[in-house]
Amino acid sequence: MDFELTEDQRDIREGVRELARRFTPEYWAERDRLGEFPWEFYHAFAEAGWLGIAIPEEYGGGGLGVLEAALLLEEVAASGAGMNGCSTMHLTIFGLNVLAKHGSEELRREILPRAVSGELHVCFGVTEPDAGTDTTRISTFARRDGDEYVVDGRKVWITKAGDSQKMVLLARTTPREEAEKPTKGISVFLADVDRSAMEIRPIPKMGRNAVASNEIFIDGLRVPASARIGEEGEGFRCLLDGLNPERILLAHEALGLGRAALDVATRYAKDRVVFDRPIGRNQGVAFPLAESLTRLDAARLMARNAAWRYDRGMECGREANMAKWLCADAGYQAADASVQTLGGMGYAQEYHVERYFREARLMRLAPISQEMVLNYLSQHVMGLPRSY
Repeated sequence: MDFELTEDQRDIREGVRELARRFTPEYWAERDRLGEFPWEFYHAFAEAGWLGIAIPEEYGGGGLGVLEAALLLEEVAASGAGMNGCSTMHLTIFGLNVLAKHGSEELRREILPRAVSGELHVCFGVTEPDAGTDTTRISTFARRDGDEYVVDGRKVWITKAGDSQKMVLLARTTPREEAEKPTKGISVFLADVDRSAMEIRPIPKMGRNAVASNEIFIDGLRVPASARIGEEGEGFRCLLDGLNPERILLAHEALGLGRAALDVATRYAKDRVVFDRPIGRNQGVAFPLAESLTRLDAARLMARNAAWRYDRGMECGREANMAKWLCADAGYQAADASVQTLGGMGYAQEYHVERYFREARLMRLAPISQEMVLNYLSQHVMGLPRSY
């Protein structure tokens, strides 16, 4: 494995960094405070062609790999945009992977170019309040009615639902107790976000408030059979194709958040003078920051390894899950150390590290908790008995 980025990859990183830094931390603090979607930022990245970085070229995308997409999102987060910036686009990058791989040609040509241009917003409707991580227990049901399905159910923590026109929707088409096995009888649809059949409620939350998370009540939503992605009942298998890239991309976002927080703390430790010297001269201040840097750099190696393996078609479940665990942990530790370095000012909004801290905490919960990663590793990698 070559640890050096290619010239093209370095160009991607620099181009994204330059564009992202046009939007200051103050811009993001205001969007977060007001709960306003960052349309100026989103349109800038759409016009620059970054939204379709991993979508195949024949549909107007860049046709690049997960590593290139990960570099993009890491730089967005590191610019000070954090999760407020990344969450505007990462569903376009990985959420449509299921359509690109399993959707009909007609559906791909209808949807993917519009997503690349930024014209079409798509959300990802998987999680349910009574199922959580156990996706096989979702209760949202799609009943076949001629050339359509009629969908009823409930979803929760659906990012961008209120700003989207389409939803990648997971629903049962066979009751769990009647399916051949729990993972069968689940289907994926590209449904309209139809307000006449959906009630969308934003969820008040700790951070990442520029991009809403929503609870959705679905009552009699009609979805054409032609909008089904893949075979009926095989949606769980389709969904699995998106899990490893999702973990890899979110891992890099956590790295970027840690970098953003650490940059603020390092500058502050150099400039802040107490007892006639910069506080960064004290090992009690310097060592936690140095440890944060070490953790971030080490976690990055696993994240890069996971992306490298995925882009070469190699098995990477172990590496993708480890990358998510390590990067979320390293990003959170860096944000916490940064708040501690600034002391009382770290708790204030002026230096933005409190916002990075709130968003870094989210990374230890989503898209999968640290504990569920360890469950996966202990069972599927180490061969230990299943604990849940």
